[in-house]
Amino acid sequence: MAKATSVFDKQAATYRGPREKLIPQLERFYGTVPEAVGLAAGEGDSLRILDLGAGTGMLSMVVADAFPAASFTLFDFSPRMLDQASEILGDRAVTVVGDMYEGIPSGPWDAVVSALAIHHMTDQGKQAVYEAVFRELRPGGIFVNAEHVLAETPEMHDYFAEWHRLQAYEKGLTDAEWADTVERMSHDHLSPLSEQLGWLREIGFTDVECLLKDHGFAVFFGRRP
Repeated sequence: MAKATSVFDKQAATYRGPREKLIPQLERFYGTVPEAVGLAAGEGDSLRILDLGAGTGMLSMVVADAFPAASFTLFDFSPRMLDQASEILGDRAVTVVGDMYEGIPSGPWDAVVSALAIHHMTDQGKQAVYEAVFRELRPGGIFVNAEHVLAETPEMHDYFAEWHRLQAYEKGLTDAEWADTVERMSHDHLSPLSEQLGWLREIGFTDVECLLKDHGFAVFFGRRP
């Protein structure tokens, strides 16, 4: 992960702007996450939430708006990105620098969320994270992953990739920003949505569902019984 870490540290200062152009239905994509978090059984919205691969805190900010009494732990391998998140979220969030390959912060958590982070991991790494999340969630807790996923066939993967490029340029992405995106995506290990939903069920998650799917982007979740 060392090379990927240096890439994200280098791009931390300019990461938010391009992402807004790169994600289709950006508000709906991120906004679907608190909808799923709301399914976590608990008293009110005083939730303990872990954000995996939190980056600059974009996802946590959306969830924080929906749950004003929630507290957050942001976990990422880029200190510079977490510094930006701390400036915005203030005392509502604790930041932890670490690598998901080596484990995740201990719970119990009411909800574990992630956006566009776990796809950087190998299939084995993804499954290990999903297993760790299951262990660290409290009973009734929710795991939500807003993710870039692989198409079911190579033909559809190529179609999704070209669609992604075209819609990004329609939103005003520059050549330089696309070049940065291509560099970041070179570290990706996308997995099909169907496989990931299957892994969650095999681990023991219930109510496993996909709430949003738009080409290669999906928001899916599961509950620890």
